[in-house]
Amino acid sequence: MSTERPHALIVNPSSGAGRASSLLPRAQEALSARGLEFRTVITTSLEHGVETATHAHEQGEIPVVMSGDGLAGQIGGALARTGATMGLIPGGRGNDLARVLGIPSEIEEAADVLAAGNVRQIDVGEVNGSRFLCIASVGFDSDANRIANEAKVIRGNLVYAYAALRALVAWKPATFTLRFDGGEEHSFRGYAVAAANSKAFGGGMFIAPDADLEDGRFDVVMSGSVSKLRFLANLPKVFKGTHVEEDEIEVRRATTVEISADRGFAVYADGEHLTDLPAELRILPKALGMIAP
Repeated sequence: MSTERPHALIVNPSSGAGRASSLLPRAQEALSARGLEFRTVITTSLEHGVETATHAHEQGEIPVVMSGDGLAGQIGGALARTGATMGLIPGGRGNDLARVLGIPSEIEEAADVLAAGNVRQIDVGEVNGSRFLCIASVGFDSDANRIANEAKVIRGNLVYAYAALRALVAWKPATFTLRFDGGEEHSFRGYAVAAANSKAFGGGMFIAPDADLEDGRFDVVMSGSVSKLRFLANLPKVFKGTHVEEDEIEVRRATTVEISADRGFAVYADGEHLTDLPAELRILPKALGMIAP
């Protein structure tokens, strides 16, 4: 059982504008109180965190990531298909992976989940060889992600609303071309494409409300062209997932998808810039063990 193995608590001190660092004493106390054996590693970079987690797994430990989706996604991707089990304590701004998995945001409740030790096998996404856990997106989302990552002084989920508004001011529609599971090309003009392994990104925006981390497929969400005013009016619907009912939104499911556009876009996933278009994406089914309810 996972509770009988030692844990490596891997902490990104800058995650959530220092949230993870400030909550670390509570996390350590909570793990100790539940009788979990662990050591703590403070990361110095994304690469250091991934190396630490990989080494921990090789030494028979369970890597437990206390961070946001960025470090969790990179560590999860590195551990995929190694037979590893990974734990998660939410410590970032968005915490969308924890939200979808049902891992509580309260430290003590998240520690209860670790102590219970239930393991789920989840899918992992891959884009141009780089892996991610939640959602890879391009277009309008590329601009918004970049702005959010640069906005260091804005705390909490407000940063995502700020980034969306900033991106919308300068946005010009693009033409996207996609190929699903090697079939015929499909083109549309609009705002964005999101290849969703999970339901949510951007601090609780349910861009793909029917996506499932365990179904072996992407939900590919295509946002077509509408006026900026209508786009802005529909933004609140994304937090409930009801935007997919609008005519300009199309969703298809696929195990592989190829994406290109009529201008260059960065591909962001789990809040990180992983690659650029053109992109080839695929699902790695049930590739990672996650401790979750």
